[in-house]
Amino acid sequence: MKDTVAAFPGTFDPFTRGHENLVRRAASMFERIIVAVADSRQETLFPLAERVEIAAEVLRPVPNVEVTGFDCLLVDFLRQRDIRIVMRGVRTLADFEYEARMMAMNRKLYPAMETVFLLPAEEHGYLAASVVREIARHGGDVSQFVPEAVFSRLQRKFC
Repeated sequence: MKDTVAAFPGTFDPFTRGHENLVRRAASMFERIIVAVADSRQETLFPLAERVEIAAEVLRPVPNVEVTGFDCLLVDFLRQRDIRIVMRGVRTLADFEYEARMMAMNRKLYPAMETVFLLPAEEHGYLAASVVREIARHGGDVSQFVPEAVFSRLQRKFC
């Protein structure tokens, strides 16, 4: 798979050490990783442009990673970029069931698409952006869960 490009889509609100770990590991498996930051119809802690900026800052040391935002169906984004591989992280059976349903629907819309699932590193298996947001919102210390670029922004937002 080293000669292929894979997209890693998500809202990344906020970008966690688990996300970073998955991207770094995937970067060794694929020629290029496109971290595709999705615009969300739901309220997000950070606007799309800032989520893209944060992910790009965190991943700058990884040479074969590009970060970009998108605001369309994932399959349309993939077609526009001629990407056929989607990489997704799954922590639990519930994650896998959700991702399997999404994969099936997306494959109906874009039959050439394939999905690759990665399990997080053991130290990140419990980590969820929604939980990080909630801890930060209530003044808890999330420094161990997010890169410094995220932590400093969370502090400014909630302090």
